[in-house]
Amino acid sequence: MALRDQVSDKVAMVFPGQGSQFVGMGRAIFDASAAARRIFEQADGILGIPLSRLCFEGPAPELEDTINAQPAILTVSTATLEAIKERAQAAGEKITPIVVAGHSLGEFSALVAAGALDFATALPLVRERGRLMKEAGEERPGGMAAVIGLDEEELAAVCAEAEREGVIAIANANCPGQTVISGELRALVRAMDLAKARGAKRVARLGVSIASHSPLMTRASAQLGDLVGKVPLRQPQVPIVANITGQVITTADEIRQELAHQVERPVNWTRSVREMVNAGASTFVEVGPGQVLSGLIRRVSRDATTLAASDLGLGLPPADRPTRPATAS
Repeated sequence: MALRDQVSDKVAMVFPGQGSQFVGMGRAIFDASAAARRIFEQADGILGIPLSRLCFEGPAPELEDTINAQPAILTVSTATLEAIKERAQAAGEKITPIVVAGHSLGEFSALVAAGALDFATALPLVRERGRLMKEAGEERPGGMAAVIGLDEEELAAVCAEAEREGVIAIANANCPGQTVISGELRALVRAMDLAKARGAKRVARLGVSIASHSPLMTRASAQLGDLVGKVPLRQPQVPIVANITGQVITTADEIRQELAHQVERPVNWTRSVREMVNAGASTFVEVGPGQVLSGLIRRVSRDATTLAASDLGLGLPPADRPTRPATAS
């Protein structure tokens, strides 16, 4: 089926964040696309480590280390995007999104897709983002938990009560009824117990030791903001929906303001999806490892069509599947 038969002219491209990584990711797209191979080779050269081999072969603990997982996901997402462009051009077709967005780390992939940030600039920046977050987690250990079936207002009240035990906050508003909380361990455990007592259908601790998108990341956020202030940013060629506000941003200055606080403030993914729908998007193409965002998007907008790269009618292979569920955290 041709691309034009699969995709409307109202496409949003979305890019996953940390938690979507798995051993084997990107291998199929590497084998299928010369453009994708160039991205992997570029990443290995820029970082001076065999990042591609780590994506394809692991070991899993090394890949899941924040300092590796973040540049690995950016690389797989960018390689997939380049493979889509390559195949579309060869077929005399074109896929041009009307808007892009990424979940947490995925926002950097979205910036590359929008032409606001070069991959060669984004890659070391993202690795440093991972290092700063890891360092913050070692200095002030914390954790994250997914809460299912409790509305955000009720969960905010839970966090307010649990703050007696330490720092705790809403980190990701992923979709109606699915929210992630983040903070210091005693406060996190207390909030999990309170959420269960108030009727949450499920409360699950995530396999991370870093309290992303919480005040525990304030120092890392400030350091990242300093770095972002020094990198070249261009006006995006495509509007971007920002994590923090869930609103469209269209200038380099707005991007800098977004990234200055991105790792300490919540990801408003529900609001972001609704903003993309309001902007006219009816088809969402998830570009990167896994399909975590597609599931979230369908829960926000039942009318949305969600596709992976392999669904575009370009002869790209289905993505390798993770051996465990990803968390989109």
